[in-house]
Formats: sequence, C-alpha cells, structure tokens
Amino acid sequence: MRIESPGTASITLPFETDMGLLANVPTNLVQSIRAFRAADLQAEAAKLEQHFLYAYCAEAMTRIQVLASIAQAFHFPRNFSKNFDALGDCLTDLVYKAGPQPGFLVVLEQLPNTPKFDKEARETLLDVFRDAADFWAEKKIAFRVFYSFQ
Repeated sequence: MRIESPGTASITLPFETDMGLLANVPTNLVQSIRAFRAADLQAEAAKLEQHFLYAYCAEAMTRIQVLASIAQAFHFPRNFSKNFDALGDCLTDLVYKAGPQPGFLVVLEQLPNTPKFDKEARETLLDVFRDAADFWAEKKIAFRVFYSFQ
C-alpha cells in the first residue's frame, strides 16, 4: 500500500496490500471512529497481524483518570507517571525497544467531556497520539488511532 499526505513523503507498506476494512484509511492517522465498530477494527487488526489496543474511558472524569484508563488497558509499566509526556514515551520509546512491531490499531472509546477533561485536554491527548503516529510513520509501521467522545 502506498500513502501520500501533504507535507510528507509517500510511504509504501507492503504488508497492507489486502483490500480490507481499512483499505481507504491511511496507515498513520488519528481520527474519529465514525462508522467503524471496535469489534470490526479488532478483527481487522488480527487479520493484518497488528497489535490491537483498546481503552474504554467512559468512567474517567479527569486527565489522570483518562491516562490511568489508557495505561491499564495498554498494560503500561506500573511506574507510568500519568502525564502526557509519559504517555508519549510509552507509545514510542518503550514499545519500540520491545523488538519488531507489525503495526498498531488503537481505539479510545468514550473519551470524557467534563470540566476536568475539557476540549483542551482532549486535544492534547490526541496530539500525543498524532505525534506517536508520526513517529511510527517514520519507521514505516502502521499506527492508526480511532476515538470517540461521550
């Protein structure tokens, strides 16, 4: 599969030549889940032999609770410090040291809309995932993130 986006070089990912559910979805992006269902995305990740990471955040009310939900769901180390910098490290540096990676399909469902996790906090969180998508794109590894809000 060959992708091109404004301002970046085109990337060829030979392991994604199958015309499946994600055939028209760039390999490195962060977008609303829209018409996709988490179960379908999980099946597609299995088909593509990629890691499926899923976090359900509906019960979280604050930034720390959202980050704790993600950390628990993604099996981050116990010493994860529940801040956006640590999240970025876990999504890139720490995972990359684990060996060859086949790709990632991430679902963040029901991100809260509360006074303690407002629009600015949601955008900062999504920016961390966008930075991780850019990191993995440079390594020619798929990293797709789908999210929904409450």
